[in-house]
Amino acid sequence: MASPSLHFPPRIYTSSLSPIRASSNGRVPLPRGARSGGGGPAVVEIPLEQIRRPLMRTRANDPAKVCQLMDSIRQIGLQEPIDVLEVDGVYYGFSGCHRFEAHQRLGLPTIRCKVRRGTKETLRHHMR
Repeated sequence: MASPSLHFPPRIYTSSLSPIRASSNGRVPLPRGARSGGGGPAVVEIPLEQIRRPLMRTRANDPAKVCQLMDSIRQIGLQEPIDVLEVDGVYYGFSGCHRFEAHQRLGLPTIRCKVRRGTKETLRHHMR
């Protein structure tokens, strides 16, 4: 069985993973008929090189877990997006270390992320 191509263009998805467009201010517009209820973070494909991993050197990944994730991602794709914090247009990743490394080792250009916006104070809190 041939493996499907996993090269995704940058898109923003709702919780049902249907593609939608973002407005110029970065807010995700609601689909027709939807109501604003605070929503949640947008799910976006982000190039790996655009995600800063400030705590990467302080944590060691389990090589066996990374290999298992690589096999899973090859077969069925990434099932759970990683969480990233966006501060002033820069993406910071503090979790999903094994999934991130699996994508790197597979040579995938992007990774699906749940993007939460934050302030510099929020970023400082995560760096503690």
